[in-house]
Amino acid sequence: MDILWLAILGFLLTGYFVLGGYDYGVQLALPFTARDEGGRDESARRQTLAALGPFFFGNEVWLIGAAGVLFGAFPILEGTLLSGAYPLIVALLLGLAAGKSALQLRGRSASAFDRRVWDVLLTAGGLVPAMALGMLIGLLLTGVPLHGGHSFTLSAGEVLHPFVLLCGLSTVLVFAAHGGAFLALRADGRVAARGAAFARRAAAWAMIAAVTTAAAGAALGVRPANAAPAIAAAFALPALLAGARAALAAARPGLAFAATAAAAALPVVATGLANYPYLLVSSVTPGAGLTLAESAADGATLRILTGFGVVIVPVILGYQAFLWWAFRGRVARPGYF
Repeated sequence: MDILWLAILGFLLTGYFVLGGYDYGVQLALPFTARDEGGRDESARRQTLAALGPFFFGNEVWLIGAAGVLFGAFPILEGTLLSGAYPLIVALLLGLAAGKSALQLRGRSASAFDRRVWDVLLTAGGLVPAMALGMLIGLLLTGVPLHGGHSFTLSAGEVLHPFVLLCGLSTVLVFAAHGGAFLALRADGRVAARGAAFARRAAAWAMIAAVTTAAAGAALGVRPANAAPAIAAAFALPALLAGARAALAAARPGLAFAATAAAAALPVVATGLANYPYLLVSSVTPGAGLTLAESAADGATLRILTGFGVVIVPVILGYQAFLWWAFRGRVARPGYF
């Protein structure tokens, strides 16, 4: 039961990195896809947001589901991680709130100045959560200063550790490439072309960042419990991004989006496998940490939760599949946003 619920948690987090990842990526791409030689292109800006619109709020279901699993199935992990890493958690939530609010409010703004303000918040609402998620991945790989009673407090040096910052930067660039590939797939005309060009540039920078992050981790002594998944990810991530660039050059946006989706999913899968059987690794006591068995709720609680899980998880999958089917066409003109 412990492993089953860990797999469900990993599945939901992976889904959020893939689906929420292109949300953030489109927000990051907005300043580039909505400009032409004459400056701001309001029609292209609204078309960019229209391509994202149907999915923008629904993708957060995966994050809510992951938080629910964390709270119900892994209460000790939830209390330890959320309280210890609260600066990054707060940054993530503030970024989410800023981005969601800005998307709704810019369409109700009559003045160009107000729309510029909301556009800045939209882009910041993509950058800040993406950076926070990547830095959380970096912290899970480097370890946290766990003490007795399963608690920790992060210092500025641990949050600003070079490897942690590089993980954040790499995640931002991977999500940017993912968002550009999404626009190449969903948008039409000049927005699709600009999205593809943006994705290719972002993927190239993400490849450099990924290689630099892997080299920095090796140089700084980042040693997860299981090295093989981390090493495999270090090779697979640049390969997936290179494949996305090749697919975009060949005008195959669907294949490019699949490659960037796999690249966005890779950090969650690789981190979970690299740390297993630990969910939190101690950076102060080698070979110690918060294990799966210590983190999970008791068997009776997990059995009750399973009754809900067998209903809720298929509902989430069905909802997401229906959403993509209902809005499967390309967006050729500005929409509500």
